[in-house]
Amino acid sequence: MTGSIVGPLPLCVIGGGSIGLRHAQQAMVSEAVSLTAVVEPGPDRRAELQAMGLPAVGTLEDAPSTTRAAVVATPTPDHLASGVAVIQRGWAALVEKPITQTIEDGTRLCEVAEAHGIPLVTGHHRRCHPFVSEARALQGRIGDLAGINGMWSLRKHDTYYDVLWRRTRGSGPILTNLSHEIDLLRFFAGETVEVSAMTANARRGLEIEDTAAITFRFASGALGTFMISDAGASPWAFEAESGENPAIAFSGQDAMRIVGTTGAFGFPSLELWQGGEGAEIDWRNPLKSTPGPDLPVVDPIREQLARFAHVAKGGEDPLLATGRDGLATLAVTEAVLRSAESGRVEKV
Repeated sequence: MTGSIVGPLPLCVIGGGSIGLRHAQQAMVSEAVSLTAVVEPGPDRRAELQAMGLPAVGTLEDAPSTTRAAVVATPTPDHLASGVAVIQRGWAALVEKPITQTIEDGTRLCEVAEAHGIPLVTGHHRRCHPFVSEARALQGRIGDLAGINGMWSLRKHDTYYDVLWRRTRGSGPILTNLSHEIDLLRFFAGETVEVSAMTANARRGLEIEDTAAITFRFASGALGTFMISDAGASPWAFEAESGENPAIAFSGQDAMRIVGTTGAFGFPSLELWQGGEGAEIDWRNPLKSTPGPDLPVVDPIREQLARFAHVAKGGEDPLLATGRDGLATLAVTEAVLRSAESGRVEKV
């Protein structure tokens, strides 16, 4: 149905929370999509959205009949129901991360989309930064991948945890923040086969973890390590390094290092380290650095919407995270949680 659309893709956003609002605002200024509605059942929030000039409605049935695609930005437990409702209308669906609450729900959502022949995209928007695709291309210059080391450590303000649900099981940084990082690790290193995780709550003393250290074994034989903390103050986190979130202070510091057999580079700076010309590449000889390229700055949500519109109209985009990509990332996240509880290496 969407393949016949000419011009901007008529799209609604389901969910008027912070991420739904961000999608709606970017849709309003995008040349690739036209915003038909923001579906928000809460009357008070709906009134706030309408006061912002957004076409907010109460139910999906109230969305204009011209709509041909939707962004599902509701709370995660609703992703399956809203995603299926969108797909059954014949609309292309972009479902925010994590794709669903459980593997079973995610599998069901993917199967429904495949049965209907409808494009299903997971909202891992970080892939849409130019330095992400550039980093994957740069891997061809560092030999075989040996390992990846990353960190996400941003101290959330204390009042963040005044909200009760943010202090309860399932609301720690593993489920809240780590899935974006896992998607990037999969994008760079391929599929994960094993994980091992340790968690701690010593800094905040809450029921949920505030810090986690995780190791990954990839199918390629490469290894990865990642530390995540919302209690530790540092300049090393994707949002701080990229500046993509205006609510988080910019640092410009690399938070990931990708190491191969003949060189390495930082991410997202893409500063490349390689052996000198004619010299053996080993620890006896210094590596030389090359600054990363000067890449354009984009809003990744707007870029994702443009790529989604292309796919919804029948095109292809190897960069976007498919529904199955979102499901694979969720499987790794669940394995991390199992390992943290069991104290064992867990297979994905």
